[in-house]
Amino acid sequence: MSEVWRLILDAPCDGSLNMARDEAILQAVARGDQPPTLRLYAWRLPTLSLGFAQPSADVALARLRERGWHLVRRPSGGRALLHADEITYSVAFSERHPLAHGGVIESYRRLSTALMMALRALAPSAPIEADRRHERAAAPKAICFEVPSDYEITARGKKLIGSAQMRKYGGVLQHGALPLSGDVADICDALAFSDEAARQEAKKRVRERAITLSEAAQRSITWQEAAEALCEGFQRAFALRWHIVQDLPEADCAQALAQSRYADDSWTFSR
Repeated sequence: MSEVWRLILDAPCDGSLNMARDEAILQAVARGDQPPTLRLYAWRLPTLSLGFAQPSADVALARLRERGWHLVRRPSGGRALLHADEITYSVAFSERHPLAHGGVIESYRRLSTALMMALRALAPSAPIEADRRHERAAAPKAICFEVPSDYEITARGKKLIGSAQMRKYGGVLQHGALPLSGDVADICDALAFSDEAARQEAKKRVRERAITLSEAAQRSITWQEAAEALCEGFQRAFALRWHIVQDLPEADCAQALAQSRYADDSWTFSR
């Protein structure tokens, strides 16, 4: 008998509420109050998100504010992401679930099966790869899409999805960004560099190492089309049946988390 998962197709939210909703879902799933959950969502305004331990000094605040972009710190690790024209996924399940077994890398690889199915349906002509390790950069980079991590998904040799996983409350949350279109190097306009030449060099590197889904597929792909493919990919990869949720039971918890943590400067600038 197929496993029933919860599916949430969320309306665009601001950064603090997006992160709070992911964490509230993780708490409910880890307690056993809710089944494993896939949430697909977007961002109300372009938002720069920092990894949990990333220094806030990486951000050029004046430039960020000039552009009207928002800033949030994720509960998960990794490097900076600019969330704009993208589809974002989050998946939450108990640490006792088979998808959690064996540690973070093994879990990444299992989840990548569903992501790969979706991407191959959307971009059948693009060479898409997930099953390999990547050499570490000599020095840490501020930008997530500048450096592929182990077993993360690439298309045409460039990073396509930036994902991060956290384990807390007895559960697992993995969320990731899939850029649909635009310039992957826009993130450099909100980060701190020693001078403009360094900024332009970083933009060049990002464009060489990252790609959008529309570039990979060589056609325009909408949020809805990507969402349908991701739902199908997860359903096929893990033999699921969906319970589609319109009103999130964890909404009040998420609102409280957004106000007390993710919208609070003491959280955002804590590092």
